[in-house]
Amino acid sequence: MKKTTSAKKTKTNVSAAKKRTSEQVKTAAAPKKSASGKGAPAAKEAPVQEFSVFVTELDQYLFGQGVHYDIYRKMGAHKAVKDGQEGVYFAVWAPHAEAVHVIGSFNGWNEESHPMTKLGPVGIYDLFIPEAKVGDMYKYLITAQDGRKLYKADPFANQAEFRPGTASIIADLSDITWTDDEWMKKQEEFKQDESPIAIYEVHPGSWMKHPHGPDEAGFYNYRLFADRCAEYVKKMGYTHVELMGIAEHPFDGSWGYQVTGYYAPTSRYGTPQDFAYMVNRFHENGIGVILDWVPAHFPRDAHGLADFDGVAEYEYADPRKGEHPEWGTKVFDFSKSEVKNFLIGNALYWIEDFHVDGLRVDAVASILYLDYGRRDGEWVPNEFGGNKNLEAIEFFKHLNSVVRGKHHGVMMIAEESTAWPGVTAKPEDDGLGFSQKWNMGWMHDFLDYMKLDPYFRKFNHNKMTFAMTYAYAEKYILVLSHDEVVHLKCSMINKMPGIYEDKFANLKCGYSFMVGHPGKKLLFMGQDFGQFQEWSEERELDWYLLAEEKHQQLQNYVMDLMHLYQGSKALYELDNDPKGFEWINADDADRSIFSFVRHSKDGKNNLLFVINFTPMARPDYRVGLPEDTKYTLVLNSDDAKYGGSGKKQPLTYKAEESECDGKDFSFAYDLPPYGVAVFRY
Repeated sequence: MKKTTSAKKTKTNVSAAKKRTSEQVKTAAAPKKSASGKGAPAAKEAPVQEFSVFVTELDQYLFGQGVHYDIYRKMGAHKAVKDGQEGVYFAVWAPHAEAVHVIGSFNGWNEESHPMTKLGPVGIYDLFIPEAKVGDMYKYLITAQDGRKLYKADPFANQAEFRPGTASIIADLSDITWTDDEWMKKQEEFKQDESPIAIYEVHPGSWMKHPHGPDEAGFYNYRLFADRCAEYVKKMGYTHVELMGIAEHPFDGSWGYQVTGYYAPTSRYGTPQDFAYMVNRFHENGIGVILDWVPAHFPRDAHGLADFDGVAEYEYADPRKGEHPEWGTKVFDFSKSEVKNFLIGNALYWIEDFHVDGLRVDAVASILYLDYGRRDGEWVPNEFGGNKNLEAIEFFKHLNSVVRGKHHGVMMIAEESTAWPGVTAKPEDDGLGFSQKWNMGWMHDFLDYMKLDPYFRKFNHNKMTFAMTYAYAEKYILVLSHDEVVHLKCSMINKMPGIYEDKFANLKCGYSFMVGHPGKKLLFMGQDFGQFQEWSEERELDWYLLAEEKHQQLQNYVMDLMHLYQGSKALYELDNDPKGFEWINADDADRSIFSFVRHSKDGKNNLLFVINFTPMARPDYRVGLPEDTKYTLVLNSDDAKYGGSGKKQPLTYKAEESECDGKDFSFAYDLPPYGVAVFRY
């Protein structure tokens, strides 16, 4: 594997490049506005600052080595001053092009007036255009070696035209001022393994619709969405939002998983400044922001990265490596240093320029395996004859070493659907270096169990216990994601067996088991109040259901469950330590009852869970106890506010010297049908 320069060393080199640049360019910072939009003092005219946005020889060298981690500050379109004249500096990587021109609204889309200059063998072209200004639309006209004319959006653009338009827009990010210093300081010291992480997965375009949105889709802009969503997330007790479809993409139905603008927050919901407001607003409310990030593949759209300079530039040239036959998309070429630099720089861009707290990396397995989604003869083995993409393995180690090395509190979450070893192990221990991994195995077993008629659950008891046999192999997030509530898979409430009331009771049991089980948590929007319809990007959630009692009661239950989670160290600080979990009875299959304990580090405020997954009442259900002490009932699913019977239960229980479940002490509890009881001791 190719040895890479460390992040620390590269930072020094890039700084040196700025000092040694042959052509100093003056860039004037625009008057700054508060990202929160609140209480920002009027800004004085900013002094002209000496800083070169021009690409230097050292920039080219570092980019060619794959270690220029802030290359995006030079590539793309940036406001600049040259020889006393204001304008915009453009730079694009097109190593196989015969010629490159900048065309745009500032030159009437003239295809001849603004030819770019090739700087060196790496293949970067640049041009300073005095006539260009912030807000103008532009593209690169690339003349391929075979004479074809290609009209390409800027891969490094910070803003894009609203779909169906495909042009890039000159943006200026210098007028964004943040008010989240306190949050960012805490995040740098964020101890992920020992902290509560309850993620609300959200697709902003379909969370809620606005009657006066920019087109028929009725999108809320980033600002209004932030105000409403932050209030909801805080009320419900989630700690983070995970936002789908933020990087620019041409097709709504892709949910943002086919990206054409990796450095541009989608214009569906506003400007980069609006996006910054949203992140800042979540931070003001104590909510972390995670983005879906897609380094696995990109679409074939003519204005995008595919065959960017007339041949395979960002993708593998061999279609057996460079194309996903199932998805009809292109695969990044992880053998090219410049491509890896493009992606690593992009990860840092969202984290450093937009204060994002984590990235959920999509489709990791499709990157790691050369034969993923391919039949025999459709893929190329590695140099050792195996099916592992060795270049991709090196990329992930490099990516996570740099990102987590520079930003200790940032989460790098892998959606990895196989049993690849060491996804969250350190790169120096031959791991991939992610901070967490989605536990897809748990999700599938859990859903298989929950769909069953309660009578058949006793024959499938192990589906709920099996995950504990590998719970500490990785640092897991338990997920009930968007993928499970689309494409005829039914919403969570409609997966549940039984009549109307039974569905809600089942779901409360399932969510309780999830919160009690070791691992961080993720729940897709709408599932916390019993959304009946499958999710579609074309409509908003069925918020009207909250006018119905059962849906409001389910939402109340999930809200109290999440606040119990956040307020109980036993539920998160030993997630990755076997000392944090203890089965009381994992073998009560005939009655489909699970009982277990979550331990805290200091042994205080531990929690005992008892969950009945059948509609059968179990009067005086006796449960074994780990200690001879007093137990306090802190969550009872049978409470009337959750749609239960409302039958009064004692709030405290004293351990009795009566053997049960292999324990010397126990007490009896009146366990109702589909009953959940959580006790603190």
